[in-house]
Amino acid sequence: MNGIQGLKTRLRDALDRERCIHLLRGAVAQESVTGHEANFVEWLGQRMSELRLEPKQADFAADRPNIWGQRIGAGNCPKLLFAGHTDTVHVRGWSERWVGTEREDPFSGAIVDGELWGRGAADLKGGICASLAALDLLDQAGFKLGGDVSFAFVGDEESGEPGTGKSEGARNLAAMIVAGGIPRPDFAIYVEPTGLNVFPAQMGFFIANVVITGRSAYFGVPERGIDALKAAHSALDAVWKHSDHIGRAGNHELVGPAFALVTEIQGGGYIAVPGECRFSLIRKIRPGECLETASAGLETAIHDSLSDHDVGVDINYPASRDHPLGGSPAEIDPSLTPVKLLCETMADASPGRGQIEGAPYWSESSIFINQAGCPTVYCAPGDIATCHTLEERINVEEYLAAVVAYAQFIAGYCGFVE
Repeated sequence: MNGIQGLKTRLRDALDRERCIHLLRGAVAQESVTGHEANFVEWLGQRMSELRLEPKQADFAADRPNIWGQRIGAGNCPKLLFAGHTDTVHVRGWSERWVGTEREDPFSGAIVDGELWGRGAADLKGGICASLAALDLLDQAGFKLGGDVSFAFVGDEESGEPGTGKSEGARNLAAMIVAGGIPRPDFAIYVEPTGLNVFPAQMGFFIANVVITGRSAYFGVPERGIDALKAAHSALDAVWKHSDHIGRAGNHELVGPAFALVTEIQGGGYIAVPGECRFSLIRKIRPGECLETASAGLETAIHDSLSDHDVGVDINYPASRDHPLGGSPAEIDPSLTPVKLLCETMADASPGRGQIEGAPYWSESSIFINQAGCPTVYCAPGDIATCHTLEERINVEEYLAAVVAYAQFIAGYCGFVE
C-alpha cells in the first residue's frame, strides 16, 4: 500500500463519527452571540488543552478574549494555521420559528434528516470543530506531525449587535503575529463555510449612509419647502447608473464584477414637503480596486446628481473593518502548492468538492493576508445560504468529510512520521 493511499485508509478507519458529532454539538451548545465570545472560548480552552495545544488567551476588549494554541511538529517543516471567529449572530425569532419541534432550542444541536441544527452550526463552529477533530484524528491514527499546526479563534467578526462587529479580535491577533508574539504561519485556512470548496479570493465592501436635507413645508404651500425626497430620486438614479458603470468596468475571474446595491430608503411621513431623506447602500469592491477610489467615485456621482437641487448631503461609512471605510478585498495565487493540495484533499474526501471559487462575502482573510502577511484561503463545511437565518444547519456527512480532508491536508502540508 503506497504512502498516500495508506494515509487515507488509516484516517478513514480511525474516524470516530460519534466523537466528532459530540464535539460539534458541544460547540453549538455554547451561546456566543457577538459580545459573549467568552462562553465559547472557555469551552474551546478545554478542548484545545485535551489536544495538547497549550492554549493561551488575551482580551481584545473587556471580557472578550481571543484564544490560540499550537502543536509543535517534529521537524523544520511548514507551519499551518486554522483560524475562525468564535461569535455568532443573534437568535431572535429562532424559538418562535421552531416552537414545538426538536429545533426549538437554537443551542441544542438537534440532528434532523442528517443535518445538525443550531446557531453557529455552519457559521462557523462546524469549521472550527472539523479542524480540531482533524488533529485528534491524526493522533488516533498514530501520526506525528513534521511541521507545526496552530489554531487561532477570534471574536467580533459578526455585525448586528450594537457597538460590535469591527473585527477587533482578528486585528488584535494579526498585530501579535506581526510583533512576534505569535509565530507567523506559512499558510492559513479560515474556516468560513464554503461547502468544502476553496476560496482564495474575496470581495471587499463598504456601506454608505446618505442623508439628503431639504426644508419641510406644509403641503398646501410646497413652494416654501425644498423637497429632499425629489432630490433623493436623482441621487438614487445616479447610484444605479454608477453601479452599471462599475459593473462594466471590470470582472474578477473568481469574485465577479463590482456593484452598488441600495438596501434601505427612508423619507417623508408627514402631510408636508419631505425635508429629509435617507438611504443606505453597500458597494462591492472587487480585488484590485481601492476603497478610497471607489468611495470617491460614488460620492462624485451623488454630488453631481444634486447640483440642480438646493439640498445638503452627508455621506458616512459606518462599517469599518480592516479599513476606515469598510473591508478590503483580498486574493492569493490559486496555483500555490498548498491551495492545490487543499483542493485535492477536499475532492478525495467528498467527490465533486474542492473547486476553486471566489468568496461571495467579506470575512477576515484580508487581515491575515494584508496585515499578518500570511497566504490564506476559506475552506470549510457548511452552506452559506443558511447562515444568519433561522434555518442554520450543517450536513453531518459533509462535516465528517471535512474532518478527514483536513487531517489529510495537515499531514500532506506539514509532513508526518509514524
